Amino acid sequence: MDKKLQNTDGNYLFNVDILINARTNPLALQYLLEMLNNNDKTTDFKINSGLELGRSIDSLLRSAKLALQQESPPPAPLKLPAKETKKQPGPPKGPAAHETPADAYGKLRTFIQNNQLVRLRTNRRGQQVSMPCRILNFDEAANSISVYHVDEKQVYTFNLNEIDEFD
Repeated sequence: MDKKLQNTDGNYLFNVDILINARTNPLALQYLLEMLNNNDKTTDFKINSGLELGRSIDSLLRSAKLALQQESPPPAPLKLPAKETKKQPGPPKGPAAHETPADAYGKLRTFIQNNQLVRLRTNRRGQQVSMPCRILNFDEAANSISVYHVDEKQVYTFNLNEIDEFD
């Protein structure tokens, strides 16, 4: 712990390293945020380091980012592609109808790399939720994403089938 203390009208600033035991970095971040947010004596905090989310896919994102920089249209709401069913195919129903899963996943990775604020619309257990958030992690193998809700200062994890759209 840094022994420097700063007194400002009854507020004291500490520089601390905290070790949290968790299965993954996103879970450790969630525990840390819950701990800090559930204490009425903590008036503000800033996480300076320890976010190791997405480092394993940085090399893949560099090429995706270069490809996206060449495109100039404004970002449209991102609708995740629905899984294929045995229904009869119909005509495309909008610009997102032609989007492949790879396109949607590439946009998710770009949102993560750019730390971009997005509005997430979800449907979990019949409840529709719209939240401003930053995407922390995207696990394509597990079909899940972790997001940081900027208003509630909470981390949530969603399955991709719970997500209606991003914009």
